[in-house]
Amino acid sequence: MADIRREPVAVIGLGRFGTALALELTRRGTEVLAIDNRPKVVQSLAGQLSHVVAADSTDPEALNQLGLAGYTRAVVAIGTDLEASILTTTLLVDMGVADIWTKAVSRQHGRILERIGAHHVVLPEHDMGERVAHLVYGRALDYVEVDADFAMIKIKPPREAVGTPLGQVKVRSRHGVTIVAVKAAERPGRTAQFIHATGDTVLAYGDEILVVGTIDDVERFANIT
Repeated sequence: MADIRREPVAVIGLGRFGTALALELTRRGTEVLAIDNRPKVVQSLAGQLSHVVAADSTDPEALNQLGLAGYTRAVVAIGTDLEASILTTTLLVDMGVADIWTKAVSRQHGRILERIGAHHVVLPEHDMGERVAHLVYGRALDYVEVDADFAMIKIKPPREAVGTPLGQVKVRSRHGVTIVAVKAAERPGRTAQFIHATGDTVLAYGDEILVVGTIDDVERFANIT
């Protein structure tokens, strides 16, 4: 089976989101074909991306010449030009690209992209706004929503979970959440890193824990002192 991480990815639209994505994929060893219709943007990235070209992604002939039909994965990172975003996505669907990711600037835009065949729709600004709201709202150090009603948070352990093996604390039965990993507070001569939590894990003040559960449950647990 081919390693999907090594398959090339086409990134179309090199605004802040598309550029950051293309650079990070390249840093991780993925071959990237980066496309934008602005020659100045393409020129500015020529020294950082190995394959970056100026082309109109709404032109089917241009995409054919670039070989997009042979790509398994593509990201349409065009945000402000909704027509170009929709037309580009439609062309990729018609070409048979198997895994199409698209950036949307609104839920309505996202619904349109899904209806024409996009496999994944992301709303970077909206998602980041929600994430920051959760961080501002409570004690969470980090927050990731992994589904419509499921999330993972990073917090300091509440008092009730400190000093007793997790198996005896019974966090899941009492609060409906699961502590899946713990990073012990840094100590001289030891680098702190996350490890899997077990029923025998004993937490200390200053540790950090990763907690998963429904959004309501993790938020309630995050605000226990």
